[in-house]
Amino acid sequence: MKRISLEALLYARQDAAYRRQYEYILALISEGKIRPLKASGTNGKRPALYREYWLAEPEKDYRILEEELKYQLHPMIAVDYYLSHLASYEKDRQWVLMLSEYLKEKREKLEYTESTNERSFEIWNHEKFLSRGQGKRILKNCGLEEGFLNIYQTTEPLAYYSRTRQVPQNILILENKDTFYSMRRHIMSDAAPEERDKICGEKISLRNRKGSILGVEIGTLIYGAGKGILRSFLDFDLCVEPYMKDGRNRIYYFGDLDYEGIGIYESLAEMGRGRWEILPFTKAYEAMLEKADGTCGAKNLPDTKEQQNRNIREDFFSHFHGEIVSRMKAVLEAGKYIPQEILNIADF
Repeated sequence: MKRISLEALLYARQDAAYRRQYEYILALISEGKIRPLKASGTNGKRPALYREYWLAEPEKDYRILEEELKYQLHPMIAVDYYLSHLASYEKDRQWVLMLSEYLKEKREKLEYTESTNERSFEIWNHEKFLSRGQGKRILKNCGLEEGFLNIYQTTEPLAYYSRTRQVPQNILILENKDTFYSMRRHIMSDAAPEERDKICGEKISLRNRKGSILGVEIGTLIYGAGKGILRSFLDFDLCVEPYMKDGRNRIYYFGDLDYEGIGIYESLAEMGRGRWEILPFTKAYEAMLEKADGTCGAKNLPDTKEQQNRNIREDFFSHFHGEIVSRMKAVLEAGKYIPQEILNIADF
């Protein structure tokens, strides 16, 4: 209901006698078209009228929409929800009709798997309608699951650098971009001069001919982009070349020494279970601890971000010796963390 003033109600009758104005307002009240807003007070005249009223909106006739729902939509669309919420159907009608038309004319296209954005544009002419818009709600109201549309979610392509295509090899996944770039520059020192120049435009010291990092030979580096690796790893087989998918390879992970970094490792290790054993790159974590102790000291480390999920298991710590575990837990329990950027190219 909308509020309306007495003056607005009487605008077309402002020249009429007050008695007629009064009778007009009483007639509107008796017909249920307006209701007095008593808190507004009266106009001070006799007989008195309230200064403001609630204006009742006329009920809409939804019979045409009801007929449309019952007899014109594709039979795969459930109409129970919208029959009970006709006002909602009026708002969503454009999108429901587009879905219905698609099912009538192009349903055979659902036999082919498409990305979420591709299917979204195919049905509604908006590529983000499903992923960011109202699409999921429309589907639910129509009694359809997302899986019905035969779609898949796309992930960010993996960024990686391979020093060799030999199998087996050690693959190292890195949480952050800076460490990926530094380690890539380091192991590229084993590449041929023309390959080095082509990839990074500069020559790098050839002090490490075996491409090892902290004494471990690394064949491929992967930039994990924080938690992004968890989605990208679902499409690992689609994102990488055959030599990287070989089950004989060993995969390591190295991230920040904080709850979130440890949580990423534990989730990644769980995803790889049964096909790959994903291990923490222990040499790097140990090097982080040593450098932190020797440079800034534990008390000067940055504070852990408050919003981090601290629900981690013991999977990560089970790969380290007891003394190292104690030192790592001491950092975490002190509300501190060690970013992997504490290590740089000079430390590898």
